[in-house]
Amino acid sequence: MSGIVQNNILRSSGTIAVSAAGLNWVDTIITGSTATVEAGNGYWINTTSNTCTITLPSSAESGDQIVLIDYARTWGTNKIIIDSNGLNYQGNDDTYTVEYTTDGQSLNIVYSDATKGWLPLEDDVVADEPVAPLTQRAIFGYGSTGSVSSITNLVNSSGVVAADVTGVGTARSGLAAASYGGDKALFAYGLNSGGTRVSLKNLANNSGVIAADVAGVGTARDSLAAAGYGVGLAIFAYGTTGSDVSMSNLVNTSGVIAADVTGVGTARYGIAGARYGTGTAIFAYGWSGSGTVSMKNLVTNVGVIGSDVSGVGTARSAIACAAYGDDKAIFGYGYGGSGGVSMTNLVNNLGVVASDVSGVGTARWNLAASSYGSDKAIFGYGNTGSKSSLTNKVSNSGVVAADTSGVGTARELLAAAGYSYSA
Repeated sequence: MSGIVQNNILRSSGTIAVSAAGLNWVDTIITGSTATVEAGNGYWINTTSNTCTITLPSSAESGDQIVLIDYARTWGTNKIIIDSNGLNYQGNDDTYTVEYTTDGQSLNIVYSDATKGWLPLEDDVVADEPVAPLTQRAIFGYGSTGSVSSITNLVNSSGVVAADVTGVGTARSGLAAASYGGDKALFAYGLNSGGTRVSLKNLANNSGVIAADVAGVGTARDSLAAAGYGVGLAIFAYGTTGSDVSMSNLVNTSGVIAADVTGVGTARYGIAGARYGTGTAIFAYGWSGSGTVSMKNLVTNVGVIGSDVSGVGTARSAIACAAYGDDKAIFGYGYGGSGGVSMTNLVNNLGVVASDVSGVGTARWNLAASSYGSDKAIFGYGNTGSKSSLTNKVSNSGVVAADTSGVGTARELLAAAGYSYSA
């Protein structure tokens, strides 16, 4: 079909968003998980059954225009993902992902030039912030073998754990780690060999090489958690100074840790966290006062921690968490009060924690977890009653696999994070 279907595109509020005169409107409604579009056309995108990845033209000229419409008002449930196909989008190259997640949304984009690339004509209230590509590799680092260590183990994009790498930086346990700057990792805080809490940090580049100690910022503590949020940002939160705390510290895209932010939510330690959704994060579980808890605290895409939300699943501490499946997370294992457990709890892209899933693999606690291979996760190491180097892979649908015989030195109270855009 060619010609004009309508003269204006309307927002869901009824106000005019843009003029669409002169566009060719394609009368076949797109329902698949992928679609390739052409300049000069308008398209109806129906995501009732699935997310849809829209591939833009590989070449464009200034003034080229494309319009996409949420046909079934379901983009809030099943988003569209823009693949800019080698061209820039809002000034970012195509290693970045752009997602639109608002029901009833219309998207009208015009190509400007090689610098800015495709630009929306209207600055609607939409989820159009670029999202850094997902990391392909992971790194486990530090921990206790009976004495503190600084060794690391790299994980490739297939989830294969490599042999020990001689440690760099102060040996310690009870630290936390998160991705930052998109494709790098950061280890920070913990307990040193003298049992003293520290606030120093160690950066890992996008090849997994750990740098020397950098003097820390913020209150020294251990048994805290960390997670990525926003675009290339991270947050460290909770832990113990000898007393439970709920303070947090934000990390910028250069790996610089900011001063303490007054805590929100119940002070606790033995907690875990990970990113989920689009630029958001979650912290949950842990030990508070005299017992384990299952409560959660959600983190916005600007690093603000929300108040306590009643927990789901078995209360436990010394737990691990990682992102998987592009926009979801999984909590797993931990200490349930009378011993280790192997159960998991999935987190959807809205931050809702699901009920317990019967565990797979050896029950253990004081382990670590990270995403890998862009959409999968891995749990590793921990205490089974003795130090362990076992790992368990998680599929992109959140299914935990059986134990994999450990590689590297068995240890607990370590940390892990994703790094590298390259497989």
